[in-house]
Amino acid sequence: MPQRPSLSASVDAGRRALRVTVAAAAGFYPAVHLLDQPAAAIYTLFAPVAFGVLSPLPGSGRQRAGTVLRALPTAAALVVLGTVLAVGTWPAVAGMLLVGFVLPFGAACGPRLAGTAPGLQLFYILACFPPYAPDTLTLRLAGLVTGTVLLSLCELVLLPEPRQPSYRDRVADALDLAGRAVRAGGPDPGLAARLRAAGRGLRFSRQPAGTRPTGAGRKDHALAQAGSATRRLLDQLAALAGLPATPADVASETLLHGTAVMCARTADALRRSRPATGPELLEEMIEEFMAARGTAPEPRATPSHALLLRQSTALTAAVSAVTVCTAVTLTTGGRRPVYGLPHEQFWYADTGTVRLWYVRIRGNLTRRSVVFQNAVRMALGLALARLVAGSLDLSHGFWVLLAVLTLGRTTAGEAWSAARSAAAGTLLGALAAGALIIGAGGMTELYAYLLVPMMLLAFTVGPVGGPAWAQGLFTLVVSTAFAQIAAVTWRLAEARFLDVLTGSAVGLVCGLLAWPSGARAEIRRGVTTLLRATAPLVPATVVATTGPDGPGRVREIADRTLWATHHRLRMAQAAYAQYRAEPAPRHGDERGSDWLAALNFGSRVLVGAYWLPRSEGPRTFPPAALCWARDAAGELEAVTLRAADLPAGGIRVRPAQLPADIASRTPARALPLLVDVEVWLRALATDLETGTGG
Repeated sequence: MPQRPSLSASVDAGRRALRVTVAAAAGFYPAVHLLDQPAAAIYTLFAPVAFGVLSPLPGSGRQRAGTVLRALPTAAALVVLGTVLAVGTWPAVAGMLLVGFVLPFGAACGPRLAGTAPGLQLFYILACFPPYAPDTLTLRLAGLVTGTVLLSLCELVLLPEPRQPSYRDRVADALDLAGRAVRAGGPDPGLAARLRAAGRGLRFSRQPAGTRPTGAGRKDHALAQAGSATRRLLDQLAALAGLPATPADVASETLLHGTAVMCARTADALRRSRPATGPELLEEMIEEFMAARGTAPEPRATPSHALLLRQSTALTAAVSAVTVCTAVTLTTGGRRPVYGLPHEQFWYADTGTVRLWYVRIRGNLTRRSVVFQNAVRMALGLALARLVAGSLDLSHGFWVLLAVLTLGRTTAGEAWSAARSAAAGTLLGALAAGALIIGAGGMTELYAYLLVPMMLLAFTVGPVGGPAWAQGLFTLVVSTAFAQIAAVTWRLAEARFLDVLTGSAVGLVCGLLAWPSGARAEIRRGVTTLLRATAPLVPATVVATTGPDGPGRVREIADRTLWATHHRLRMAQAAYAQYRAEPAPRHGDERGSDWLAALNFGSRVLVGAYWLPRSEGPRTFPPAALCWARDAAGELEAVTLRAADLPAGGIRVRPAQLPADIASRTPARALPLLVDVEVWLRALATDLETGTGG
């Protein structure tokens, strides 16, 4: 049974409906009843609908208005293109295939384009249908500009949306919490829970669509990395808060104090959008810490394993803070090289914008990309719908394409559910519209009186009520609108119903033939590929860390697998983002897999490969210690490869545990590095077991 919309969602829909209705009515009525320009009237009506209903934009009123105005040139170009290609069915189909692919695929390069893409497609759809009337292009563009400007004004002055916290604000708040947690000190289970909850709040799935930093540009790359590193920092501080108390540890306290200061400064830079202070000071503190750790509080005593665990966890938190600070510096300071830090981790820092876009586009031009799949599915559906509507010479055939555009889903099951609801709603709406037209006859004034309340009702209830309400009420809106433009009969409602059925059928066919399972199959495949790619990195990183030439092995690892693994991680993250946007399976997620934990595993492997081999300190380990480290890494590699098959019931992972006898025979100055490996392997084991539902 579908859930009832929340009160806040209903209120938001009502506010949006009021703005769209006022903007549409303010342009439509003068164009029809004063100027008698039906070509302009259609665009003044559909421009607010396109950007206000079909593409519900996120952000404050000012931000929405800016987004609408920035999209206006693209919308005008699409109107021109559609008007020119309306000369014949096949040119219009070819244009629809191109537009239907490019706009959804552009979502891979920026969240702003993703938000406006459905509305922009509507303008080409409107313009590419007969009659072929290039002489009306000026009127069409005038209607488009009028409707767009009116909507922008309404977004600014008519119940404007309040400013919501941006992702930068959320990261800054999380960093403030991290700083307070560090200053609190001591074991605190309640604090650990709050830190983990704050980390979950930074997930992209918790952010409104269009506000996530998913663009191809440098700032989006950096902000996304800052958010990911902040989540990791919170998780590490939660682990630190859960460790038992140890004797006074001046080195750790000093490092944690520096971490807290860096968190506060970075949060302030994010809020003020000013260049952040670089991480150089914290890097120096890390070097001093690594030189001092391993020393017991009392002379001639051996540091306890608990103390070393605490120190290693504090070090990982400080390293995450360095990553956050560096990423925020790139977010607020623009293009700059990053010295002394892993180049692979900040590969985008000194890369040009054009190159970044090229990398993003090339990376998604593969059939394994959900962005590519969605673009192909939409392009084929719209092109086929345009061909059917043109070949059958359907009256108001653009409604066929509008049905494909609004009812298209990423899974066949969801598309079937939407089509059934839409057919039922459209039938009822068509019956009501037919009865209205028969009863009102040629009373244009009655339609004019009814249009505004119809739009208010449709744009309030439709977005929260589901496809049945949306299609049924929109049928009444278009009937009352078109009845004012030209004389109509009850067959207008019949045409609307048949067009929606045709569009639904086309959408279903494309949904069944083109990746019908949506992101469910792709997230499984993406996680499988990611686990297989990261598995060899675990022993390679341990060998590089415990070997005599640790920093020198970083480049060798990077040249072999780091870049390819990073690409696979991005593809799996994109599949996960779409997966979270799709309805949950009827019987829950198969095998209880936690896909986000599996993605965290891949990210943590990469971070370890970036940082662990760079650790300073003696690398003189007894043979037993080297054997333990490499055996533990090899065991985790083998378990990871088994986990890649996603076995039923998940897997169980034995956390790496440094034996006491090996620790006692390891030189005191080299022991902390061995504990770093232990902490990393144990964190990976937890992520892997959680990710596979073990």
